[in-house]
Amino acid sequence: MTSGWRNGWDLLAATASAIALIMIVFYVGLIRQQDGQVAAWFLAGLAVAALLSIYGVARAAPGRRSMLAVSGVMMVALGLLGILSIGLPILGAGVLALVTATRVAGAEAGSPAR
Repeated sequence: MTSGWRNGWDLLAATASAIALIMIVFYVGLIRQQDGQVAAWFLAGLAVAALLSIYGVARAAPGRRSMLAVSGVMMVALGLLGILSIGLPILGAGVLALVTATRVAGAEAGSPAR
């Protein structure tokens, strides 16, 4: 008997999306604690990247590789922009999403034609 993670779900994509979601909560909490104003563009970009990564968790999702690649690029860019505060975990999540997209491309190239 095999686990659902092996058959239908990708753990790396799930990890990338979980990190992105955690960092959204952490970012909002940190900014509110400092009585600042949340940068809506940063929050929206991170939310879109997280949603794209969540879509990429399902191995059978059509366009999965593209979604993970876009998510990874967005998170890397946002991670670099926020590197002095909260960017490092976001950068790591972006790298995970890009690695997953690369693995998907390799799996598609190695799969037999139908």
